[in-house]
Amino acid sequence: MRKSQTYQVENLEAFKIQVLQWSQQFREVVWMDSNHYEQKYSSFDAILAVDAFTSIQTDYMEAFNKLKDYQTTTDDWIFGYLTYDLKNAIENLESNNFDGLKFPDLFFFQPQKLFLIKDNTITFSYLNVVADEMELDFETISNIELVEQSKSDSVKIKLRIHRDEYLEKLNAMLSHIHRGDIYEANFCQEFYAGNTEINPVETYMQLNAISKPPFATFLKLDDKFALSASPERYLKKTGNSIISQPIKGTAKRSDNLEEDNKLKELLFQDEKERSENIMIVDLVRNDLSRTAIKGSVQVNELCKVYTFKQVHQMISTITSEINKDIHPVDVLKTTFPMGSMTGAPKVSAMKIIEELEETKRGLYSGAVGYFSPQGDFDFNVVIRSILYNETNQYVSYSVGGAITAKSDPHKEYEECLVKARAMREVLEN
Repeated sequence: MRKSQTYQVENLEAFKIQVLQWSQQFREVVWMDSNHYEQKYSSFDAILAVDAFTSIQTDYMEAFNKLKDYQTTTDDWIFGYLTYDLKNAIENLESNNFDGLKFPDLFFFQPQKLFLIKDNTITFSYLNVVADEMELDFETISNIELVEQSKSDSVKIKLRIHRDEYLEKLNAMLSHIHRGDIYEANFCQEFYAGNTEINPVETYMQLNAISKPPFATFLKLDDKFALSASPERYLKKTGNSIISQPIKGTAKRSDNLEEDNKLKELLFQDEKERSENIMIVDLVRNDLSRTAIKGSVQVNELCKVYTFKQVHQMISTITSEINKDIHPVDVLKTTFPMGSMTGAPKVSAMKIIEELEETKRGLYSGAVGYFSPQGDFDFNVVIRSILYNETNQYVSYSVGGAITAKSDPHKEYEECLVKARAMREVLEN
């Protein structure tokens, strides 16, 4: 079904820019870049998939069953996304908040042209119908002149929820926690701009340069774009092994090395941040146990602090083993939406989130990723991301944080501003 050809490149960083620019001629694009961030579970340094041969696009109704059928019958690489609102396909929930972006609830496609990058080796994997275009494409991409793209005008960002209203909503969330309705919930707010045009590729490259995260993503579906500097993996499957790496706990960075190390250590010792993380670890363990071989769910890392260009993050790693007869889509369905973006108990938290938030999350706090022909998969969490509807001229990014009984609404608001800094810096120049 596919033919592959391997090429060596001298300047990988230049080639990555060239191939991303080249990809913009296609309606469907998924680019995923690890930015050489040192991580134990990485399979590729970067992947590009373009030009749908087949695809599936649907609302949340029966979405996971449709995806299961599509993934099974395609029996090939497929790339795409799951929006947060697929929660409505799993539980008796609704999404009635404002949506300025209008992403379909689920989209996946089988790429005609696929590029797998590891070290300085690029593997072109093309469907047979376009396999004779490999040599020409490599030559075309390699000869693209690297010129600085035109920068978008400064975008005037508005707040969907202003500070005083945010504090009121957090106090309402805390009332639910103190009453015992939930232990923890992830509360998010949107920053947006209407009647706005941006250059998606240039915006993505600026955001990526600022953040250099391990799960960076550029997604294009016709007129809709996701420009993501995500530091978080949602779920990965390799053979019968499942890996989840939820993030809970954030600290700002400092240019002063001594102060930066102190901030990192304070995060590791912070009782409130650790309790946030451990609650979600318990939730993930429970989710994974629904498909795991009995006794196979393990916490490999608990509350380990990782350092990124913008922030320090507390990450835990949970693994499990599944029987070979478990369908990969069922592993996603039984863990979605990810615990780090919902709360505990999950269903109660999602109901309260819907009541208090002002914006339909859509692709934000969903996942972008791929399935391999062997049924393996890898998905990120769509956070630290700029979302753009080119036709509607609507730009949006959202940030949030975990609210627990120990949360201080003022500190939570400040944490949101820390998380929003890279997106705001890029959009407002």
